[in-house]
Amino acid sequence: MRKRSTWLNLLLSVLLLAGCSATQPPATGEDASANPTPKDGGSLVISALIEPETLDITKATWIDDAAGIIYEPLITRDFEGKIVPRLAESYHISDDGKVWTFKLRKDVTFHTGEPLTAEAVKLTMERFLKTSSVAVMAGPIEKVEAPDAQTVHVYFKEPFAPFMAVVTTGLITAMDPKRLNEVGEKFGENPSSTGPVIFEKQDRGASVTYKKNPDYHWGPSYVENKGPLHVDQVKFRFLKDDDTRILEFKRGTIQVLYGAPFNYVQELQSLPGVEIHRATEMGMKYIGFNNANPMFKDVRVRQAIAKAIDREPIIQVALSGFAKPVYGPLAKNIFGYSEKVENMAKEMYVRDVEKSKRLLADAGWTDMDGDGIVEKDGKPFSFELLVTAEPYFQRTAQILQSQLKEVGIDLKIHVNDVATLKEKAVKRNFDTYLLYYGWYDADILNLQFGKDGQKRMHYENKEVQDLLAKGRSTLNEAERLKIYEQVQEILVKESPWIPLFSTETITATNGINGFKLHGYYSNMILNDVRLTK
Repeated sequence: MRKRSTWLNLLLSVLLLAGCSATQPPATGEDASANPTPKDGGSLVISALIEPETLDITKATWIDDAAGIIYEPLITRDFEGKIVPRLAESYHISDDGKVWTFKLRKDVTFHTGEPLTAEAVKLTMERFLKTSSVAVMAGPIEKVEAPDAQTVHVYFKEPFAPFMAVVTTGLITAMDPKRLNEVGEKFGENPSSTGPVIFEKQDRGASVTYKKNPDYHWGPSYVENKGPLHVDQVKFRFLKDDDTRILEFKRGTIQVLYGAPFNYVQELQSLPGVEIHRATEMGMKYIGFNNANPMFKDVRVRQAIAKAIDREPIIQVALSGFAKPVYGPLAKNIFGYSEKVENMAKEMYVRDVEKSKRLLADAGWTDMDGDGIVEKDGKPFSFELLVTAEPYFQRTAQILQSQLKEVGIDLKIHVNDVATLKEKAVKRNFDTYLLYYGWYDADILNLQFGKDGQKRMHYENKEVQDLLAKGRSTLNEAERLKIYEQVQEILVKESPWIPLFSTETITATNGINGFKLHGYYSNMILNDVRLTK
């Protein structure tokens, strides 16, 4: 791999040190020494909480394993965070940082049998830039060229430091042009790419099923099996009820319990043969305000709500201790994190019921009728929190409801699916929501609050927008970190959202071996998995 620019070497080294998610060796239950013989074939069943909104990577707002398993990045990182080839065997960045060149492998084919070409990557990039709601993450791409079958040039209007995170995570990949021509906008219903599995069927609301790609032989360098999967089929089942998930896992009808319920981890650890895999998420859970709502226009109101929240009971009760509190805009393992800002935010927003009440009173909200709820202009302070169906999200919402009631705020909880919640947010049809973000670079703040971002929280601050734009184009590492520190300080003072916590992702496995979680991306590595039952 060739990296000529000094700024890029600095970027990669800091990303490696500051961006890697922490993983721990799997803990194994008792009596696992039986070590049953692994076998090829069979169906691997994975339980996940959230169904992908679409299997079309250019239309999704997030990509998880259930959707991303059919796609592959151009380059990626190994378990130690080192940049390694995937679909591209090499890459090069011009000295001015404006042109990225990728040389593709010649032995890769799509699921339709068509060869991977530079034109296919160009088509995918252009489609992503045109249709994706998170296209802003790819930066100021001016054009994409494919001068020959194996070469892709990506031209930027100005240097774009976060592009490495975009490329290595698979946000930029290759979709199958033949399938795109066949199905057009319905690509998400019958996708095709270059991954180790081929789309088989989707039962919307229940499952998505893939079969192994028998022609696959370009597995990443960090797996033993670079050829077809050992299992014949991979099925993701979307089960929201914790008791159902646990029961089926115990029965053996599910081999991988992704996002295992935190309150069941101790019990799962005691089961014979069960392995527990832990990884810290690259992001956090937060409360997003509709900053365009007159109720939240006054910064004192937003600050009062923030000061009414105690994260520790949420972490201990709703997440059984499997999380870390976050007060500032960036989680600790994201590039751009500032300990100075985190301490500043913690000092400002550690729970203080009396200070919260004073801030509300200063903003005109007082309890005039003695019913325990503050009012202003005869209207009680009552608002709705949109929350997804994950049980621990609902438990979190219930604790928030109780905490806010202590300062005179009536919080109502409304459960939505993820797609509906995000749609309501964009259309300003909400008061607040409980959601999450995950990324590897401080540029995630541009998606949240930048001029061309998602506009879910409807927070408009020109100084923040200008700084975020500057941070994207600044190549000097130290200068870039200073810029993001400035952004974070403003966000802490303005409080357009309330950071809450970063969770650990707990994955339990049974009846298989060879399962791994990627140490950097926390995604599942299935290349070496075999069934043992």
